[in-house]
Amino acid sequence: MRPTLDDISINDTEVRLQLGDPPCPVPEPFAVLLLQLAESRANMNTAANPRARWLFPGQCAREPLNAATIREELRLLGFPGGAVREAALRRLVLQAPAPVVAEMLGYTPQATTRQAAAVGSPWSRCAAGDHSK
Repeated sequence: MRPTLDDISINDTEVRLQLGDPPCPVPEPFAVLLLQLAESRANMNTAANPRARWLFPGQCAREPLNAATIREELRLLGFPGGAVREAALRRLVLQAPAPVVAEMLGYTPQATTRQAAAVGSPWSRCAAGDHSK
């Protein structure tokens, strides 16, 4: 995903971010932070990016900030990426069958099935794969 300023929409009651269709509502306090980010983005003083529309503009012209750079910045701020991602995945497989979660998020069915088994998901016996045959 390469979000731009155009992916943020504001109406009378909420801020939304276009991550898919329809746009996702952004809850507080994150909505305020998202709007602050949009107003004061980094890397805007470089000659290559004076009019960049990227939500996370990179240092190179026409390119957003590299995902690895964002991950490293978050790690330096104390956000444990891998552990948080695994915890979120485990929570999701408690709410939906592992193969469905895998398809929605681009994981392999085996990876989500392992997580479902690890947390004792009520969906852990759902078989992965194509059942349309």
